[in-house]
Amino acid sequence: MPRRKNGLGLVPGVGGCVRPEASMRRATRSAFPTAIRLLAMALTAAMLAPAIASASEAVDLLLVFAADVSRSVDQPKFQLQRDGYAAAITNPRVLEAIRSGPHHRIAVCFVEWSGAGAQKVLIDWTVIADTASAQQFAAQLAEAPRSFADRTSISGAIEFAMVQIERSPFEAARRTVDVSGDGTNNAGRDVKLARDEALAKGVTINGLVILSERPLSWNAEHTNPPGGLDRYYQDNVVGGPGAFVMVAENFNSFGQAIINKMIAEIADARPRRFAALPALLLNPAGALMPISFHVGRAR
Repeated sequence: MPRRKNGLGLVPGVGGCVRPEASMRRATRSAFPTAIRLLAMALTAAMLAPAIASASEAVDLLLVFAADVSRSVDQPKFQLQRDGYAAAITNPRVLEAIRSGPHHRIAVCFVEWSGAGAQKVLIDWTVIADTASAQQFAAQLAEAPRSFADRTSISGAIEFAMVQIERSPFEAARRTVDVSGDGTNNAGRDVKLARDEALAKGVTINGLVILSERPLSWNAEHTNPPGGLDRYYQDNVVGGPGAFVMVAENFNSFGQAIINKMIAEIADARPRRFAALPALLLNPAGALMPISFHVGRAR
């Protein structure tokens, strides 16, 4: 039953009597902080909306650089490889290829890998659209310490690269994993299984093979398998529409090889953009099969 007012217009309650007006003021005061919090949350969400939208912007290509830093890559070779990537991303020809796309930008992620479970994101997803963004990426790469020096798990590298592609905040019609290495898969699961899973998701895997002038004394077939390392990559690692293997005859020619490789990966697939590449890349039917070409000596 509703409480009856006493003669003073007060409502009896626990601990005494209170006026109705006082009770209403208390309720209003308690609700006021809640209203402010809700308003602040709404304003914060509105302010964050542009940032969220920009994070999912469209780019022409999602490109994961997956660089081999296994123990067969000694420190001088490692430095040549690092310098090659840094020089390639800032090369005027590469930047011209980037600007030639519909969105005039790509997104890149740099990963280092070695044995099974030994993979690391060195530089997370970054938009490259001009000289300034390319130079910033190169500077970050130059400053980062080496991640590993273990065995060689190409399958682990592909699996890790796929995780990065799937969590990318950018959108692109083309998604590519760029695997560079100087040896065969000798750790982790079968590399063909990892490759086939990636291809089933519409991702292209390209290879940059770095040939060794002298086989390893403890495992000659690791860096110099029967048929050659480029053949091994063609048969086991790369795949997808237009997939190819670029061959650097040695670590000294790595820089030019990565420049040529990036231009091939970035450029729009029209014949006039592939004028400097092998004829097989110009053949739509042939481009469905992995091919290789060499940088470093006349052939």
